[in-house]
Amino acid sequence: MYKRQPLAFTFAGLWEIDPQWLEEHLAEVRVLDVREPEEFDGPLGHLPGAQPVPLGELAQRVAEIPPDLPVVTVCRAGARSAQAAVLLRRAGFERVANLGGGMLRWRADSHPVEGGVGG
Repeated sequence: MYKRQPLAFTFAGLWEIDPQWLEEHLAEVRVLDVREPEEFDGPLGHLPGAQPVPLGELAQRVAEIPPDLPVVTVCRAGARSAQAAVLLRRAGFERVANLGGGMLRWRADSHPVEGGVGG
């Protein structure tokens, strides 16, 4: 039986995580939502258990992120979270992946959310 690989290496040199795998393994990773607070609590909602740390604060708050679990970065569409993944790698985190397509893809694929419209 075909099994999806959870990670893909992008042309930009980043690891991206498969949303379906992520949904099935949320308890095994730390989801870091790098959107602004009004976005985290806004219409798109957020992934269950996500830790909010806006991208603009991440460099100063990196010590708040325990390195015990792999980190998955999330934003609205995937650009800011890709930047966050690079920042975390430079800060010494080895197990970091971006949720490609961000919350827009997550919602479009009908994965579970907390808050938001219909969440």
